[in-house]
Amino acid sequence: MSHRKTLLAASIIAGLCLSGSVFAADTAQAPQSGPAAAAQDNAQTAAEKAKAKELGTVTVVGIRDSEAESLNLKKAADSHVEVITAEDIGKLPAKNVADTLQRLPGVNISSSSASEGGFDENDRVSLRGTNPSMTQTLVNGHTVGTGDWFVLSQVQTVGRSVSYSLLPAEVVSEVVVHKSSEAKLQEGGSAGTVDIITRKPLEFAQQFTAQGSIGGVYSDLPGDTKPQFNGLVNWKTDDNKFGVMVQAFYEKRSLQRDGQEIVGGYNQIGAGSAIATAHPDLAGVYYPNLIGQTLFTQTRTRKGGTVDLEWKPLDNLTLNLNSFYSDLKADNYNRNYMLWSSQFVGGGAGLQPGYVVKNNVLTNATFAPQPGSTTPYGVYDMISRPGASSSSKYTTLDAEWRANDHLTFTGQIGTTTGKGNSDHQDVSELGFGAGAGASWSMRGTGQPTNWSIGGDNTTPSGIIPSAGWIFGDQDIHVKDKEDFYQADGEWAVDSSPIFLNTLDFGVRYSDHTRENKTDIGQGPTGDWTNPANYPKSWSNYPSGFNGDLGVNGPGPAWYYSPGALAAFDSQFANRNPVTRFNWQNIYKVNEKDTAAYVQANFSGDRWSGNVGMRYVYTKEDINYNSSAVSQYTTAGPITGSAFGDYYVNTYNHSYDKFLPSVNFKFNLTDDLLARFNASQTMTRPDYSALAGSYSLDDLTHTGSGGNPQLKPLISTNFEGALEWYFAPRGLVSAGAYSMQLSDYINFGNQNIQFKDQQASNTAGHDVFATYQVSVPTNVDGHVKGVELNYIQPIGDNFGVQTNYTYASGSAENGAPLQGTSKNTYNISGYFENQMFNARVSYTYRSSFYAGVSRTDTFYQAGIGNLAASFGYNITSWMSLTLDAMNLNNPKLKYYTVNPAYGKQPYAFYVNGRQYYLNLRFKI
Repeated sequence: MSHRKTLLAASIIAGLCLSGSVFAADTAQAPQSGPAAAAQDNAQTAAEKAKAKELGTVTVVGIRDSEAESLNLKKAADSHVEVITAEDIGKLPAKNVADTLQRLPGVNISSSSASEGGFDENDRVSLRGTNPSMTQTLVNGHTVGTGDWFVLSQVQTVGRSVSYSLLPAEVVSEVVVHKSSEAKLQEGGSAGTVDIITRKPLEFAQQFTAQGSIGGVYSDLPGDTKPQFNGLVNWKTDDNKFGVMVQAFYEKRSLQRDGQEIVGGYNQIGAGSAIATAHPDLAGVYYPNLIGQTLFTQTRTRKGGTVDLEWKPLDNLTLNLNSFYSDLKADNYNRNYMLWSSQFVGGGAGLQPGYVVKNNVLTNATFAPQPGSTTPYGVYDMISRPGASSSSKYTTLDAEWRANDHLTFTGQIGTTTGKGNSDHQDVSELGFGAGAGASWSMRGTGQPTNWSIGGDNTTPSGIIPSAGWIFGDQDIHVKDKEDFYQADGEWAVDSSPIFLNTLDFGVRYSDHTRENKTDIGQGPTGDWTNPANYPKSWSNYPSGFNGDLGVNGPGPAWYYSPGALAAFDSQFANRNPVTRFNWQNIYKVNEKDTAAYVQANFSGDRWSGNVGMRYVYTKEDINYNSSAVSQYTTAGPITGSAFGDYYVNTYNHSYDKFLPSVNFKFNLTDDLLARFNASQTMTRPDYSALAGSYSLDDLTHTGSGGNPQLKPLISTNFEGALEWYFAPRGLVSAGAYSMQLSDYINFGNQNIQFKDQQASNTAGHDVFATYQVSVPTNVDGHVKGVELNYIQPIGDNFGVQTNYTYASGSAENGAPLQGTSKNTYNISGYFENQMFNARVSYTYRSSFYAGVSRTDTFYQAGIGNLAASFGYNITSWMSLTLDAMNLNNPKLKYYTVNPAYGKQPYAFYVNGRQYYLNLRFKI
């Protein structure tokens, strides 16, 4: 770590020396000298930055104007940023902010946050080959509380990334992606920061503005159309002293995802098993378990809005009150019709000649039916989640006071809350296909596995309830809340011998809590194994399911309706809040963060930059439960839960960090500039990594859990870039970056002392033992890469944009970094005239490490996405737009990697295409 600090210090000193050299050259060449020259340079730079700021308030019309504005803002910035404006968003194929950002260099998106697999809407954003938790998302410079509708993202994989499905593109004025750090930026994004800027009432050109759109979205897999609405009204006084803006949105759509999952992973055939005795060549060989045809359906309803009041009671004082709310209803139903290989493979009954073993995996096998057998060859999970939802809201009060010509103060107080809810899970797990016989034929990681199971798969005639279960967690209500206070100042310098332009300084305090207080893990009760008690009616998978997925499989499989499942579980599911209290999913992480910074901004003839330092102090209180006593246990054992006795643990600690940064920009010519920056940035560990509960096995003295002692990730960053603005809408740029990661979060084994429950009961007194526990740990790592960007106007009406990002990263010992795609590229082309506009975009990212599934690492394979948007101006105030998403119907592919059997398929999904048709109005 010390050498990284040395490198960073050297870089900052070099930056200051370079500034000094440029200053010396300025002095030698300038016709004036001393304070007069400095005043002239500072006045010139201030004017340029004022012009850039003014550009953000100009109303732009059309793709071409918005692209020119974005490039002007990028060029004027001292740090490395990417900018997208509101009009640009309106003309991109984009339904939320993540859709827009994915077309920028160095940006990756994903459509899931846990192990639920990808969907048709982008949900998470990451920068420069890192995982989403390392990218900070702000709204108007402040944190935004977030929620997740999927249960695993609520209680198991609980990260710090923001769900972009709650942020419709229509609320945005501009988006600024900060790829390099500055001291005045809030800490949290070690890879970078995305700042979403919303509209303000006094920025509108007209005294009264009304905008709206109404239309619908057609999704081709579910085959239906749902309504979409967005409306905005803004009014301000003639003297531009007071304004009110109100915006509302209501967006509903249907989803269907056809998939195949191998959720049981790969089991090993034991040397002493019957099948190995009969076929010795199969001893130690692996086989796929729980190959399943997965049908997921969902209706998403996103609604909310924003209200903004802006008031200038004095010429030098501006107040702004802003409130935002977004709610996503996400009722969903997941069905997984699976081949239960582990029930019959070991016995080997009916294995036919001609089976195939490749890479130590039984890839092709056929098992003949076994009349009279009671062994279930299949198992079926039906999981309905009514009441699944997420929400995000914030309220802020901002003030800007220009005390005099040299000194300006700004302040912000606010609160933000995100919620994720899983009210109910109506579940039925059923065995089926007794002695039915089965087969499978694996086709590598590029295509789903063909498989079959005997018997009737279109009706529930062969169900075996006694081989199933009723599971699922209820009453989960996760809250993500922060209260924050911030004060900043800017001192403008008329003249300075060191070319100091302005001095920024400020403080920030926040109190952030992420917690889940309740969880009821249901189980079966009553006469639930009696087939006569199960529903009498059913439906079937869509007839095109197997064809959509490109697989030969059973079916179309049957399923019970969500209403039938709810009725059955209401009678036969035990949801007692005491005995079924699932303490394993209860946690609370509270962080009180205090920060202060100072940043000096310099400028001279053809150059500018800044040097700053941010100090951060974090006080952390972590609460979680465990099945055994640890050094942090504060209460227990607490009895009465069917999930076992448990102990309450509390870990309190604090840490502080100094985060330096330097940014330097030099205009080699009027159109060609060079950038250099160096910084240290910080990301705090994911909440689930800090507060995950321990699950221990007293027989093997092994287990898994969280690690409250994790340190924050510190990244030491270096970057250099060249940018050539060869035309008002043209850019060629190239840059290289390096991120040295200290205390990156990865998974490893630790030896920890716990109370051995079984040994203690036997001995009659406390017995402690050392357990080898798989926990998140701090390791070192690195990411380095190259970004290329080319934007070319073609005549007055055409243009193309393409960019490429190369990223290479690994943790120590060569372990992969989550989210690192080596190759990412985007290409888009557009046409626009007074009446018509069109844009087509294609985005591709190569494979990347997505996380851990059981004991295996799993990856998402490379994927490309084609989208298009079209617009026609009917009148000066009315237009018709069509956005087409996922036009190439991409197939999401996941695979696992294990030293024992190499790379094997894990999951495949198709989500279909979506078409948004809207009529837009503007007054």
